[in-house]
Amino acid sequence: MGALMIRILLAEDDDSMRTYLARALEKQGYGVVAVDRGTTALKQLEHESFDLLLTDIVMPELDGIELAQRAAALDPALRVMFITGFAAVALENGAMLQQAKVLSKPFHLRDLVSEVDRMFEMNSVAGG
Repeated sequence: MGALMIRILLAEDDDSMRTYLARALEKQGYGVVAVDRGTTALKQLEHESFDLLLTDIVMPELDGIELAQRAAALDPALRVMFITGFAAVALENGAMLQQAKVLSKPFHLRDLVSEVDRMFEMNSVAGG
């Protein structure tokens, strides 16, 4: 990997899940900022730039869909990946989610990591 670390903003209200995901992604060499709600994630996005927003759909205060829409307005280049235990929620918001990746819980950590890897590999190949 180059000196440019890929930065991921992780928004997940479940503490153990958040720690678990952040640790797995950091082990893989990604820079992770983990927050427990959408409103905090939004504040982060206003002050820093990230390559990927990895967000749970169902969260207090600001859900993942709303967060993704606001994040896209702040940074159109930001990629989004949703994690959810509620497939129905994802289906309801199908239009918004077509260009985003949705991982349904429970998923294996390696599935998450390989999806993230794939997301950025595709980009580097296309860019080169």
